[in-house]
Amino acid sequence: MSYVQTVIENLRAKYPWEKEFLQAATEVLESLEEVVEKNPKYKSAKILERIVEPERVIIFRVPWVDDRGEVQVNVGYRVQFNSAIGPYKGGLRFHPAVTLSMLKFLGFEQTFKNSLTTLPMGGGKGGSDFNPTGKSENEIMKFCQSFMTELYRHIGPHLDVPAGDVGVGGREVGYLFGQYKRIVNQFDAATLTGKGMTFGGSNLRPEATGYGAVYFVVEMLKTKKESIKGKTIGISGFGNVSWGVAKKATELGAKVISLSGPDGCIIDPEGVGTEEKWNYMLEMRAIGRDKVEDYATKFGVKFYKSARPWDIVSMDIAMPCAFQNEVSVENVENLIKNGCKILAEVSNMGCTAEAFKLANEKMIYAPGKAVNAGGVAVSGLEMSQNSERLAWKAEEVDEKLKWIMTNIHEQCLSAAASVNDPGNYAKGANIAGFLKVAEAMLGQGVV
Repeated sequence: MSYVQTVIENLRAKYPWEKEFLQAATEVLESLEEVVEKNPKYKSAKILERIVEPERVIIFRVPWVDDRGEVQVNVGYRVQFNSAIGPYKGGLRFHPAVTLSMLKFLGFEQTFKNSLTTLPMGGGKGGSDFNPTGKSENEIMKFCQSFMTELYRHIGPHLDVPAGDVGVGGREVGYLFGQYKRIVNQFDAATLTGKGMTFGGSNLRPEATGYGAVYFVVEMLKTKKESIKGKTIGISGFGNVSWGVAKKATELGAKVISLSGPDGCIIDPEGVGTEEKWNYMLEMRAIGRDKVEDYATKFGVKFYKSARPWDIVSMDIAMPCAFQNEVSVENVENLIKNGCKILAEVSNMGCTAEAFKLANEKMIYAPGKAVNAGGVAVSGLEMSQNSERLAWKAEEVDEKLKWIMTNIHEQCLSAAASVNDPGNYAKGANIAGFLKVAEAMLGQGVV
């Protein structure tokens, strides 16, 4: 058994219940086989055994009082996975499905994603099983304040810099930052990113993940001497990420024809391509009903209950933007059958393990850690602006974002070619992200 397979088997024996984390770790480690075999220093220093274990896991209770005066208790987490190249950096996710396994997978992926940006950021992730859907503004504020009352002691601009993620948008980040500032009695703006523009936020941060994903797809198309103009794009979700993809893709001449939610999906033949439709997406998210059927009612398009767009309509490019494992092997089979050529994950680990293997073999596929890195990249740029006490114009942030995404694309192709697997974005992203972190770990000794 190879060194890589030994590490994977030991992980499976140690954490058999952590399905999401094992899926992510297996996919990354298997892609590193050639690199690790050529560099015995990684084995002798036990780099793989160390890189799959978080440096620190913090678990805490979050008590709060709802609008009826009843005490509620949730569980809070922060997984500080790897700080070899910088302070821990990664979002907070508030969702009832949040578990330690989910956050370990996200923190592990974040480590390599942040490495790809070339910015000095380590990997981390956190959140809670709190469900913001249906909660009042006051209840969300109370929960965020209670959550930060414990988390504050574990974060800081040189230690760990959280941001938003699923269920945590600008409103929640604002409440979290307000409570942090209140407790530490300092305005450490670079402690959280995704803040409002009036207190240290960055231009384009809400759009960054979606914009960056489109920029990455543009680079993928260039390798085939094609343009995004005139392409039909299917996306899932209807939050900030989907909103950013729809805006930028439309601006560049593509047509986005789908959105989805927990209740099903909509197909909009005319395209999700007007200010009215984009603004309504934000309104849908702010209302908190979590129903994409509202869009169908508003704009008179067809709603498909409990369905995903991948099975319903033909598209040139599929860009899942919602949740992990949202694309099944059957979905990929239908995409291929309907003529879809590119699958670019915008969600983290958007494909199941089986779907990933099929897509990587039969389509032009790129993983979330590369495609969606624009969000954390602009978070890193927000940290830089906060440190300099400056606010860059949107055009300047956008220019830097384009450069970062183009550079990530180049890193992926270069790393894939180095192991004689040209065009394999998944393998390239993993290798390029790993090498920087591994070399930093070697340089810092056994810590």
